[in-house]
Amino acid sequence: MTQIYFYSGSADKLHTACRLCTKALEQGFKVMIYTLDAEIVEQLNRLLWTFSPTGFIPHCHTTDELADVTPVLLGCNIEQVAHNDVLLNLHDELPPSFDRFQRLIEIAGTDEHDRMAARKRFHFYRKAGYEIHHHKLERKISECYLYSG
Repeated sequence: MTQIYFYSGSADKLHTACRLCTKALEQGFKVMIYTLDAEIVEQLNRLLWTFSPTGFIPHCHTTDELADVTPVLLGCNIEQVAHNDVLLNLHDELPPSFDRFQRLIEIAGTDEHDRMAARKRFHFYRKAGYEIHHHKLERKISECYLYSG
């Protein structure tokens, strides 16, 4: 069953997503970042190139011809993603086919709309019986882990 990881209280969801992608890659996972918003995809595309001062996070769009060999994918085409490691949701709604992934990451921002949408998703997952790991981001993201073990 998919393990759900909730990170709440993010002041900057895109930076949090980059940090979590870095941690996932360090742990040997591939990541699909799901969003329907083309502007967010472009912001992430730029941020993933510049996020680390000593490197970049290898990524491309889900529709790119290199998608099968790229560790981080951006977009909304979940059905085109070959791996089933980590799905990182940046959309307000439940992502489709999330249960085919080993892990689902949800990031809740600090504004009211985002917190309420995340709370709805959290309650859905809990009611459906998913194991939820909740991390409050008052502490550094480097202290948070995608899983323990």
